[in-house]
Amino acid sequence: MTFEDSEPVVHIVDDDAALRQSLVFLLESIGVQALTYPDATTFLAEFDPAEIAVVIVDVRMPGISGFQLQERLLEMDYPAPLVFCSAHGDIPMSVRAVTRGAVDFLEKPYQPQRMVELVQAQLDVARGRFAEHAERRAVADRLEALTPREREVLRLVIEGLPSQVIAGKLGTSVKTVDVHRARIKAKAAAESLAALVRDILLHRVEV
Repeated sequence: MTFEDSEPVVHIVDDDAALRQSLVFLLESIGVQALTYPDATTFLAEFDPAEIAVVIVDVRMPGISGFQLQERLLEMDYPAPLVFCSAHGDIPMSVRAVTRGAVDFLEKPYQPQRMVELVQAQLDVARGRFAEHAERRAVADRLEALTPREREVLRLVIEGLPSQVIAGKLGTSVKTVDVHRARIKAKAAAESLAALVRDILLHRVEV
């Protein structure tokens, strides 16, 4: 099965066992696979970050809170859409969640139809996000072998500077810059530097 063909899942992270089970039943009734976790620590230990997914998480849980989990997932560059649920939600809390990248903030008890519609929409979003994440990771991997000097040259190439200007900025010869450019192209297995720059900009890869 290819990445594109894999079936996405919904991760439910909540310390309320009854809510977890009711949400599993709801999602399975529409053919969506759901996995449950009683806390964020268990989720972080068990989930597969490469699997296309949507995460539904409670705000207040023992140990790692929902907001702390959100921060950890951001640090991991994990692309899954994140939905918060809370019985004690308020406007500042929802604003905090959304400004940090959450796609929605639902109050408990949530409306089943609202949850179904949200999950179905976000599963489509997840497919796109994970595909983009894989493309970005592939481009970043192609840059792994570059030396610090080659990365410096590449950053200046991305700025659109010719070899003569780059040589002046780096205090080296044009010939040396051209050697670096050739090595960058070879190490990154690029058709051309222009094609490599396009991929870096398109997928927002940090050099």
